[in-house]
Amino acid sequence: QVQLVESGGGLVLAGASLRLSCVASGRTFIKTMGWFRQAPGKEREFVAAINWSGGNTNYAASVKGRFTISRDNAKNTVYLQMNSLKPEDTAAYLCAAAFGSGIYVSPTNYNYWGQGTQVAVSS
Repeated sequence: QVQLVESGGGLVLAGASLRLSCVASGRTFIKTMGWFRQAPGKEREFVAAINWSGGNTNYAASVKGRFTISRDNAKNTVYLQMNSLKPEDTAAYLCAAAFGSGIYVSPTNYNYWGQGTQVAVSS
């Protein structure tokens, strides 16, 4: 089993920055880590993913250039640096972990999920 715990969400003004963290514990033989988000009444949406080494990343078009995903394997932690936040970024942000090594966009490729941390951006 793998447990994922997110932190770092909050309420900010448009244009501000936040840094989300996700700490993995348990049997952490996981490779790809990802961030998704889900707004009320909407489907879960891919945000970013990173492979085990950190050498490969992928971003949704809506966040590319504003968000940066990174990881520290020594700390079993993945981060999401979010800059220039917009009201449309408001959502619950969920961390996900996959046993596979691909940079997965589909949530069906991920094996474990955190509970999420809420991000609210006001205009």
